[in-house]
Amino acid sequence: MTERLGELLIKRNFITAEQLKKAQEEQKLRGGRLESNLVKLGYIKEDELLSFLSAQYRVPSVKLSKIEINPNVVKLIPSSVAKKYFIMPINRIGPKLTLAMADPSNIVVIDEVKFMTGFNVEPVVASETEIIDAIKKYYGGGGNVAGLGTVTFHAQDFSLEEDKSSESDFDLIDNNLVDVDEFDKLVHGAVDNVEVVENQTQDETDEIGGPIIKIVNGILIKAIKLGASDIHFEPYEKSFRVRYRVDGVLRREMTLPIQIKNAIVSRLKIMSKLDIAERRLPQDGRIKLRLGKGREMDFRVSTVPVLFGEKVVLRLLDKSALQLDMTKLGFEESSLEDFKNALRKPVGMILVTGPTGSGKTTTLYSALTELNKETENITTAEDPVEYNFMGINQVQMHEEIGLTFASALRAFLRQDPDIIMVGEIRDFETAQIAVQAALTGHLVLSTVHTNDAPGTVTRLIDMGIEPFLISSAVILILAQRLIRKICIECREPIKVHPQLLIDLGISPDEVKTFQVYKGKGCPICNHTGYKGRIGLYEVMPIKDEIKELILSRASTSEIKKEAMRLGMKTLRQSGIIKIRDGLTTIEEVLRSTMDDR
Repeated sequence: MTERLGELLIKRNFITAEQLKKAQEEQKLRGGRLESNLVKLGYIKEDELLSFLSAQYRVPSVKLSKIEINPNVVKLIPSSVAKKYFIMPINRIGPKLTLAMADPSNIVVIDEVKFMTGFNVEPVVASETEIIDAIKKYYGGGGNVAGLGTVTFHAQDFSLEEDKSSESDFDLIDNNLVDVDEFDKLVHGAVDNVEVVENQTQDETDEIGGPIIKIVNGILIKAIKLGASDIHFEPYEKSFRVRYRVDGVLRREMTLPIQIKNAIVSRLKIMSKLDIAERRLPQDGRIKLRLGKGREMDFRVSTVPVLFGEKVVLRLLDKSALQLDMTKLGFEESSLEDFKNALRKPVGMILVTGPTGSGKTTTLYSALTELNKETENITTAEDPVEYNFMGINQVQMHEEIGLTFASALRAFLRQDPDIIMVGEIRDFETAQIAVQAALTGHLVLSTVHTNDAPGTVTRLIDMGIEPFLISSAVILILAQRLIRKICIECREPIKVHPQLLIDLGISPDEVKTFQVYKGKGCPICNHTGYKGRIGLYEVMPIKDEIKELILSRASTSEIKKEAMRLGMKTLRQSGIIKIRDGLTTIEEVLRSTMDDR
């Protein structure tokens, strides 16, 4: 493209062939871009070049010296990336990021920025000189964005397989909008107070350099502070991305130097007692951290070999943050009363259904906490056991040695149980034993993967369970979803078109007084407008009318219609109540529920 650009400049009489030749010689001698050398040699004015490039690339031009860029926009791209590609983020509106580029025809860079930030990139052209000046102004001469903490480590601090240079520096820049300087403090200070209390020996610790230990500990602690549920370490060809899942949504937290990916992964493997040398097969482990004042945090660790290394995912298991009070999970009053009535019964089966990550385990644990008394023998079969509770006998499944949900259930029935919890009913054998347990004097709780409560009946029939057994054993089915809550710090009322509310399922009469809220975005919620999550619940007690429909093998829609007539609130109706109460947004409810009509 450079040669073609030079030829076009000659063709349009901006420069001569001799001037192009001298600029190319200067480029070979001193480096830099051809366009910059043409300007430096005085062969073309910068404004003329900018106008030409704008017309050539068919994108707007911008004078960076004439505009002031929002620091929050600057934080979206690391200084190392900006310097490498001569780019500068200048504006963001919704999902669109405006990017000033010296070469807006570079699709590779545009795609990388789009992938890195998650925004659609709209390129504009700017002179290389002004981009360099802007980088110095907003990122600082040493590579720091104004207001951002930068942690620099030297190659000699690590033992790196990929790094062939002994002098290069690695800049670890945190690009998130939340509490960036806090990470810098964690890496240099607070992380020294973190003690790995399991799965670590001194010899193994010495194999990984101190800075790597601090980086990993800093990442883990910040995830805890932000309330993340998962941490993803993802190696790509030229970058090593770290993402947090916060309130159910993944977001990029930082991009680490590719040279330290193996050291980071090795450190995580040492902490979770995995085989460092095995990089071809998936592995699973666990980390326990002690965080002062007696607080402990568990991490479930999973590694998987991918194209450019190993991806590591950590699931955070914070018992202190586990919400076990059913009144605070998000149940409507009538739905909670139906659920509690079912839990009070001495026999029968209660099923909780929903997709992965919808909070089923939390609901079951809250139910078991309510039932956990000295007079009751409670036994659970889980895969995996996420939290341990005093007074509950929890069994970890090991399918590789034959300890499955079905085999565990058979063993439980010989242990004089009162209450049994089965992590998941996924096949006929497990379903059959669970139903028999419910019919022979036990209260059984379990989960099934279906879209809603009425659909669970059809799922059990498809597994091979006879309708008369289902109607006799099952006493309640609960479907649920987790949705994000509006940040209370920046919540504000908004106006929406009445037709949107009607389409959502709100009656025309109610639309007139229905108030909708949305989070404006603030530092507390990382400018997302959301903070925390709450449940939507669809609770279907198996009343006599529902039993009759099950016995007659009625369709899911018929069962749902009758359940609604009997007072069941659907997931969508539960969501509408949350919108009305100012707890969530229309977008969240539409994303998580189906239309009931």
